[in-house]
Amino acid sequence: MPPRCRRRAHTAEETHQKAMKHSGKMAVASPYRSVAAVLALLWIALPTRSHSSSAPENEVTLGPGAWLSEGKITTVTLPKGRTRRMYFTLRKTPALSLTVSPCDSSIEWSLAARTLKDKPLKTQQWTSKKSVPEMWWRGPGTEEKIHTFSGNSPDTYSGPGSPLASVYILRLCSKKQDGRVTLYLRQGSGPSDAFPLLPSDRKVHTLGVGMTSVSLSWAPSASVTGPTRDKYDYCVLVNSERNLPSLCAAQKSAREERDQNREKMEKKRRGTAWPILKEWWWEQWEMDLEEQSQPPDEGLQCVCEGTENVCTVSELLPDTRYYFDVFVRDRVNGTGAAYEGTLARTHGEARPAVAALKEGELRWVALHDRGTASGQFFSFRPRGSGRSGLLTAQSCGGGVRVKIAVSGKGRVLTTQTVGKDLVQIWLQGSPSYLIHLEREENSLASLPGGLQASLKMQTSSAYHRRGVPSLPSTLQVKSFNRLRGCNSVTLAWMGTEERSLYCVYRRKQGSRQDEDALGASCLGPESRSDTERVLCKYFQELNPKRAVTTAVIENLEPGTAYVFDVYLMRRWGIPVKYASKVVKTRKEC
Repeated sequence: MPPRCRRRAHTAEETHQKAMKHSGKMAVASPYRSVAAVLALLWIALPTRSHSSSAPENEVTLGPGAWLSEGKITTVTLPKGRTRRMYFTLRKTPALSLTVSPCDSSIEWSLAARTLKDKPLKTQQWTSKKSVPEMWWRGPGTEEKIHTFSGNSPDTYSGPGSPLASVYILRLCSKKQDGRVTLYLRQGSGPSDAFPLLPSDRKVHTLGVGMTSVSLSWAPSASVTGPTRDKYDYCVLVNSERNLPSLCAAQKSAREERDQNREKMEKKRRGTAWPILKEWWWEQWEMDLEEQSQPPDEGLQCVCEGTENVCTVSELLPDTRYYFDVFVRDRVNGTGAAYEGTLARTHGEARPAVAALKEGELRWVALHDRGTASGQFFSFRPRGSGRSGLLTAQSCGGGVRVKIAVSGKGRVLTTQTVGKDLVQIWLQGSPSYLIHLEREENSLASLPGGLQASLKMQTSSAYHRRGVPSLPSTLQVKSFNRLRGCNSVTLAWMGTEERSLYCVYRRKQGSRQDEDALGASCLGPESRSDTERVLCKYFQELNPKRAVTTAVIENLEPGTAYVFDVYLMRRWGIPVKYASKVVKTRKEC
């Protein structure tokens, strides 16, 4: 429960008991001091006993700071849980206007009028050192409550006072935390010139919400449109925590944020045992520059200029909730009036479509000139408990280079650039993977004849593998001139230490112009007809340097140029295509 506001005062009887107790201790300690104790007791008790009828029960001492001046803005601090009293009198007219504006914390305040029965006697000796208002306060009388309020928003009492009032009492209390309030008292009713005026519609309206900006509007203030509009302006404040009730609260929030940032920098500096002199000097220079560049409104980080009632707040984060406050500021008096703030959530970034890749699926991704392939996303979930997989990719024609970024568990695992050569990316450590394709700038995407460049990729689960499959040391195919005949040729190529299937395809040179345009770099066995396949064989050699295999291709026509393609057929990933080899049979044998 919040602490109750305390009212602390000593009565004459309590003072008498304390004096008796104190004098008794002195008598026990030393008999020679008994006379002094009796004199002290009489000195304390005699004035109180002679005027106990005229002193109130909760007597307080009125200092000069407890009196509220008329026509002057006064700032008062409120300790947590303690009631602060302010007093004032009215001489000209019983009508009054009192404005209480809390800074940030919620407060309770009340206004009462105290009327004395009789005027105090000025001939009393005990009042010779008291002020005249305090003598009126100590006298017997009645008290009437005029106004009460509880909250954290500014409140004004404007109306008649008490015609018989001798002194007005303003009680202020902040229960939850230490607070600060601004007070303004004036004689007569009606609006005052010390605070800006607010329109009947005090709400801040949202005109539009974007991904990084929010447009606001509000009804204009009569102070801004009046004859003295030169000293007023609007302040627009945005934060991600809450709406603020006053301009003072906004300034306090800005100071606290600046102090927290300064503490973080101090902790960072103290955490380094031997800081580099250059870095330390640079941080000191930044801090000094930041302090010198603070605006005169105590570091308030908002727009406080202009009298337009429409504003667009930009440079916001996408998909984030923000609170917006608008204040009318009087630059001369340093006061402000707050509109009813609003909140809005910025739009999130457009989430790209994510296409799921199936097990062993071969996917062709078109690469357009203007980078429509940039931002293409794919997902893959490997099978098995090992959660391992293999991604193979290859850029097909056009000199296009594509950047592939693979993410898992919310972080980027690897990034590689894919060109005309086959790239193998090992997937491990995540139950699912996000694959992002982005075409690099200054790379061509169009081919002669209206053909479209593309990216060829495949994903597959690697159940029992511990790494990427091995590739041949070279993808060149060699032919032997001495073994070349009119109806047959002999080819040789490098294999791997893993047992794999190798297939050889043939076609006459110039029979497929599209393939020649693409350079045949990406056309796999799936694009070839069965009539073009001449043989398939398994091969394995544990020594990579000796992993050479040969094949004799027969049933050829004399004097004809053939294009031979060798494919390494694999269980995981895209088949590896060797460089095409053109061999012409002998015309005469």
